[in-house]
Amino acid sequence: MHALQLTITFQLPGCASLKEKRARLRRLADHFGRDSNIAVTESDFHDQWQRGQWSFVIVGENQRIIEARSAAIETYCHQLDAYVTNSQRQLLC
Repeated sequence: MHALQLTITFQLPGCASLKEKRARLRRLADHFGRDSNIAVTESDFHDQWQRGQWSFVIVGENQRIIEARSAAIETYCHQLDAYVTNSQRQLLC
């Protein structure tokens, strides 16, 4: 079993409230939260309107599978109404 942590930081220009911020980024949890091999959470900048950070832990049978899921998450994030400012991967095991 392999595990990878993916942390993505966002900039949300023009965002005027926490409610708007969460509405823009909610699709992450809605889309990837259904996958039993992925845990997703808002991990930092909880009280900042124009910044967000989400973390994902991906588990799989081999490293190729978790790298593919990680790439799919990153691709999806670039389709949101937000700019990706940083993306970090850390192999956990």
